[in-house]
Amino acid sequence: METESLPAFTLRWSGHTDRGKVRKNNEDTFLLLQFDAQEVRYLGKIGEAPVSDADFVFAVGDGMGGAMAGEFASRIAVDQITKLLPRAFHQSAQGLSLGFEDILTELFHKIHAAITALGNSYSECAGMGTTLTLCWVRPGWLFFAHIGDSRIYYLPADGSGLRQLSEDDTHVGWLQRNGKLTEREARNHPRKTSLSKALGAGHQFVDPQVGAVGYSPGDRFFLCSDGVNDGLFNHQIQRMLTEPDSAEALLLPAPRLVKAAVDISGKDNTTALFIEVLKAEA
Repeated sequence: METESLPAFTLRWSGHTDRGKVRKNNEDTFLLLQFDAQEVRYLGKIGEAPVSDADFVFAVGDGMGGAMAGEFASRIAVDQITKLLPRAFHQSAQGLSLGFEDILTELFHKIHAAITALGNSYSECAGMGTTLTLCWVRPGWLFFAHIGDSRIYYLPADGSGLRQLSEDDTHVGWLQRNGKLTEREARNHPRKTSLSKALGAGHQFVDPQVGAVGYSPGDRFFLCSDGVNDGLFNHQIQRMLTEPDSAEALLLPAPRLVKAAVDISGKDNTTALFIEVLKAEA
């Protein structure tokens, strides 16, 4: 798809994280990044910007490991994204709609290798790992890659309802996708947090889920760590994004959902990123 033929879009976003009521430290990490062939810019937790010559990355990672290792692992993932994805953009400025799968898969492989190497080098980092859920926004397209049990949701402007784009890399997630568990049963299952895939964490192979969505004005995307889903069911997420009550509406979407999840549960670190597509003003 030629960029010149696309209508002009603007992104509006918000991000928020909370360590919750139980954990002493926050092993979640999130990233908001804008880049082109010349420079990389970190974005604030709240903002709005046109999608034109620059690309955007939004990512959530949920670290795991002893002491501070989980926090370190999720931070490595963010650092590698910042270094490697702009380089891939520069090398493949044309035809990204055809080659995004290879670019994102290679990115995840390199992050996995970096985390594994450090885990093997330092005893205090042994077994550390992270989930990673990433959205790469270009004019007209959102490319995504995912591994673990953080999530990407898509709320189309056509009113068709909230859809989970990512697949939870857990046996419980597989059972739910195949109709063997309801959402409530999956949420209460004793093995719901047992990951079958992650970056690092002793896993030998990396096989991320990758995909693409062509977006339109009014479409919304929501990334979150599993702390959000420990507190909120999907129908609650959808209602709070589309029909917040007067008290909820005082907060932007990401802090609104994090606060609600922590108030209800708070057993885990809780992180959210919200992205809305707007038609750019003429």
